[in-house]
Amino acid sequence: MSQEKILIVDDEVNIVELIKFNLENSGYKASVAYDGVEAVKIAKEEQPQLILLDLMLPKMDGYEVCKEIRKDSLTANIPIIMLTAKGEELDKILGLELGADDYLTKPFSVRELTARVKAILRRTQYVSKSERNFKVGNLNIDFLKHEVLKDQKIVDLTLKEFELLENLVKNRGKVLTRDLLLDKIWGYEYIGETRTVDVHIRHLRKKIEDDDKNPKFIETIRGIGYRFTTGE
Repeated sequence: MSQEKILIVDDEVNIVELIKFNLENSGYKASVAYDGVEAVKIAKEEQPQLILLDLMLPKMDGYEVCKEIRKDSLTANIPIIMLTAKGEELDKILGLELGADDYLTKPFSVRELTARVKAILRRTQYVSKSERNFKVGNLNIDFLKHEVLKDQKIVDLTLKEFELLENLVKNRGKVLTRDLLLDKIWGYEYIGETRTVDVHIRHLRKKIEDDDKNPKFIETIRGIGYRFTTGE
């Protein structure tokens, strides 16, 4: 049975109790925080395997919590599922841009939440045994450490940017559609929001390419998606 620790962050006691009960029934350990400041503190102290983060929180909102967690090297790679009563597209995009791995709008079914948790934990814990390091040009990628070096200097990537790069590199030479990348990285089909992939690609290119306007690693396949090449 799983023993991964999950931090539940929400100021609604009934929701916290419901989620906690069901996660523990599924074999997970659960910690709770009822405000943003407490959430950041617990995340740094306990370093859980996943965080369920409500957006509307006292003291510090979910967006700020996400920023703080992504800034600290101890917590930067912890997967985050954002929970919110809001359903607007801009809220969704902002949450993902700040580094959230998934987004669930209230009210949600406990069954769906548990499925998302399991999917993300499976995805983040998998490391290809056949390829843990990859070098090309002035880039050195360590998949195990989630670390990218460019000219021997660490490149500061968000978790989503790293996962995007990892998928492209491990499928190098193949064209990956935007829909496929959404499905692989976010864990389910995010219909109509493929521009999220484009935004992440743009940010990624600025960080790893010598000239992001003329990229040699991440190639755009017009109308389809992207392909990683060795730049040769």
